[in-house]
Amino acid sequence: MSTSQRVLDSIRRIVRLLREGANASETSVGLSTAQLFVLQKLDPERPLSLNELAARTLTHQSSVSVVVTKLVERGLVQRRPAASDARRVDILPTKQGLKLRDRAPAPSQDRLLAAFASLPAAEQRRLADGLDLLVRALGLDERVAPMLFADEPSPRAARPRSRPRRPAKRANKRG
Repeated sequence: MSTSQRVLDSIRRIVRLLREGANASETSVGLSTAQLFVLQKLDPERPLSLNELAARTLTHQSSVSVVVTKLVERGLVQRRPAASDARRVDILPTKQGLKLRDRAPAPSQDRLLAAFASLPAAEQRRLADGLDLLVRALGLDERVAPMLFADEPSPRAARPRSRPRRPAKRANKRG
C-alpha cells in the first residue's frame, strides 16, 4: 500500500468516526456534534467566559460563540452577567441542557483528543507538524477552522439578494 493511500485511508477513517459521532448525537438528542461538544464542556458549578469555553473546546472564540447562541436559543445554555465583573458574561448549562447532556453519547471529538493525548509527546508534535504542512500545501492555512460539524451557512445562503422577492399577484375572483 502506498504512503498516499495510507494517508487517505487514515483521513477517511477519522472522518467516518466523526461523521458517525455526529449522526449519533443528532439522532439521540437532536444536537449537532459541535453543540454537544460545547454542552459537554460546561459546568453548572463553574460558569465560563466565552474565551474560557473557546480554550476548553480548542477552537476560536467566534466559532464557539455561534454554537453558544444556538444553544441559548434552544434553552440549553444561558448567558448571564458575571457576579464578579460586569464586563464578563458567564455561560452555563440550564437544567434542560444538563438533562439532555446526561443522555447524550460522548462527543467523537473527545475520543479523537484522547487518542491523540495517548501518543508520546514527540509523536504529537510530528503529527501536528505534518498536518500543518498538509494544510499549507492545500492552501487552507489562512482559513478559519470552525468547530467540527458546526452548522455553517452555505455560500449561497450568505449572499444577499439584489431585490427581495414579491409574492405573485392573485387574480380577483369576484364577479
